[in-house]
Amino acid sequence: MRRLGMQAYAPVADAMRAYTEARNASSADEIWLLEHPAIYTLGRAARESHVLTPGDIALLRTDRGGQVSYHGPGQLVIYLLIDLGRRGLGVRNFVHDIEAAMITVLSGLGITATRREGAPGVYVDGRKIGALGLRVRHGRSYHGLSLNVDMDLAPFTRIDPCGYPGLEVTQIVDLLDHKPPATLLAEIGAQLAAALTAQLGYNDALYIDGLNL
Repeated sequence: MRRLGMQAYAPVADAMRAYTEARNASSADEIWLLEHPAIYTLGRAARESHVLTPGDIALLRTDRGGQVSYHGPGQLVIYLLIDLGRRGLGVRNFVHDIEAAMITVLSGLGITATRREGAPGVYVDGRKIGALGLRVRHGRSYHGLSLNVDMDLAPFTRIDPCGYPGLEVTQIVDLLDHKPPATLLAEIGAQLAAALTAQLGYNDALYIDGLNL
């Protein structure tokens, strides 16, 4: 479990890809917790027409699945470098487990979240709060999820989020009935990391700060 803090998108994407390509049957699974500076990313099959008015926010095509997404400060990003074959997981069950972990954490905050058939991610009253974008190569995953915690949501209005025109988004701070602590993002990160490890059947985790990018 690596806590990386704020990191530029491209070097982290390169590091995930390199780790996945170099790993072998005994390589440890890793979960990376971080934030990105403001950036729009396009999945492998994404159409640039879903980027409406990017303005001064950089646009980068990447090798994950899915359409266009936005990352920015205050959004929790978790990358899952998992050997799915070793854990006996199919992609569909893996996606289900990730969504279940987000739903569990949100429920603990008094927020009722649900899935949507055919549209991976987590929703609150029809508004998207958690997104997924994965890549699986030779049975091993990288990329992962983003959960909106306490961020500027305006950049989402300049794209069709996840390829859906008019899709509204929301975030945790706007759904709480109390003033959030300054440490909210770190607390949600710890809770979601714990929920993911439990959902995926890990018995323990080693926490490490940083990554040599």
